[in-house]
Amino acid sequence: MGIADTDGIIHDFAGPYHVSEDNMAFGWPTKYWQLDPYKAQGGPEAYNKMLFTASQEYRNRMHNLCCDNCHSHVAMALNLMLYENSSHWNMVKLCFLMLVHSRYVRYAIVD
Repeated sequence: MGIADTDGIIHDFAGPYHVSEDNMAFGWPTKYWQLDPYKAQGGPEAYNKMLFTASQEYRNRMHNLCCDNCHSHVAMALNLMLYENSSHWNMVKLCFLMLVHSRYVRYAIVD
């Protein structure tokens, strides 16, 4: 799971001490949930700033598949930006909301 900044660059806590940008650990996304940067407290500027802050924090963390992983990174970013006026984002909530709100990516085939 990754989270895109307002330029569409996906940030993914891909492994120990590493947050990738547009190079996700398990390949390009097949599903997405479109977030609205205006739902972050402070708008798009705060959205990007808090995403950067969360990414910097996770560049100092060991990756753990069970309890401190890419879902945790996204949750921290959403908590820091108070997305939808909430600071209660977590892995379980994100998994559920991805099931409810996500859409499949459509890829165009170019000859």
